[in-house]
Amino acid sequence: MKKYFVMLMMVAVAFLFVSESLLNAAGDFKYIGVSKCKMCHKTAKSGDQFTKWSNEGHSKAYATLATPEAKEVAQKAGVTGDPQKSEKCLKCHVTAFDAPATAKEASLTLQEGISCEACHGPGSAYKSNAVMKAVYAGTKKGAEVGLIEPTKEVCIKCHNPESPTYKPFKFEEAVKKILHPVPKS
Repeated sequence: MKKYFVMLMMVAVAFLFVSESLLNAAGDFKYIGVSKCKMCHKTAKSGDQFTKWSNEGHSKAYATLATPEAKEVAQKAGVTGDPQKSEKCLKCHVTAFDAPATAKEASLTLQEGISCEACHGPGSAYKSNAVMKAVYAGTKKGAEVGLIEPTKEVCIKCHNPESPTYKPFKFEEAVKKILHPVPKS
């Protein structure tokens, strides 16, 4: 009986491992929203990335669309109506706006603007402390769990000439303005 139970447990663990691997291999990661990220990234010990993000422009990207200036820019760009409801504007002012609904958890909101996951990828599979420790230790690759490093290619999806307020984008300079490293333990 004990042998049967051990064998059954091994099969169950193997099934869970294979299921998670297949899920991650398929890229079935979900956007979870900044409220989930800040749980671990709001202390000085962690580098307080949440406060740094909160104080810079990406966190205000959605709110910016409600300003008179944004409405004027939108109108000149051919946007009729409210920029906060325009797909043309929201695709770059809201994280994962154009992702399918099945890829977004309810905790992701328009109001957070451009949040952590716009640059680092959907967080559903890397949100746990154990996963992040494994990534930092080098025992798990971030890409396996949907975690990406921001690159120029990630940024220029929005910072490009298609934007009506485009200015030449200098990645090396821009990244210094939003730098928020995790301190080495």
